[in-house]
Amino acid sequence: MTEEILKKIKQLPPLPESAMQIEAVYQDPDSSFNDMVKILEKDPLLTADILKAANSPLYGFSREINAISQAVGLFGMGTVRGFALASIVKKSFSLDLSPYGINNDMFSALSKNQHALMTAWCLKKENKLMGVLSPAAFLVEIGKVLIAQQIMSDNKQDEFASVLKELGDVEEAEREIVGVDTPEVSATIFAQWKFEEGLVDVIRNCQNPEKAAEDDQRAAQILHVVRVAVPISGVMTEESIKMAKELIEKYSLDLTSFETALENNA
Repeated sequence: MTEEILKKIKQLPPLPESAMQIEAVYQDPDSSFNDMVKILEKDPLLTADILKAANSPLYGFSREINAISQAVGLFGMGTVRGFALASIVKKSFSLDLSPYGINNDMFSALSKNQHALMTAWCLKKENKLMGVLSPAAFLVEIGKVLIAQQIMSDNKQDEFASVLKELGDVEEAEREIVGVDTPEVSATIFAQWKFEEGLVDVIRNCQNPEKAAEDDQRAAQILHVVRVAVPISGVMTEESIKMAKELIEKYSLDLTSFETALENNA
């Protein structure tokens, strides 16, 4: 981690009380479905954000979700935790992703499409991992915000664009120009905010899942696949899907469920 990026992370404001309360409920083994609903319903703006996200056509529900209890019932506590944290965390950042050649809407679509694919693929088969996978899929790219700031403050936009075009790999270009990549920065942000070690480990090692702790490797593998399938443009291509399927075979993950998820997200 470079000193400049680390300084930016340490200067981030603490997460608001609502996030701390959500985390306390989620991490408490004795907490219930109703405990999560009560915490979320205390914040009308957060409730509205969660319901808007849950009603996205990306998730394919035929009827409108009009209550937090309904959202938690359909998606589970882990996934709704992801909706909530994504809403809260993204309000903590001033976004300018221009060094990557994308605007804020494209960046939002990137995280939403990665999360939607992961949810369609894993909600039933990997439900126990959703508490980590949901926020990880929504927030793994947030490190790009600070990397973009560093590129602009160093006046290296043209150099980064040139290296990105030459290498064709976002993380390689980040390491070349800034000395650190998105997963490392994102993981360090969440460690600073004291999220659980498993979430930090999965995000940090999503490019190299074998480096994650044994209990976190499957989630890291899934996140790796999803990030390859939905590249920085936010749009899946034949090539990105082919590469994702090769990873699924390598990691012995469920290809049939993945193909069904692709159909649902077509």
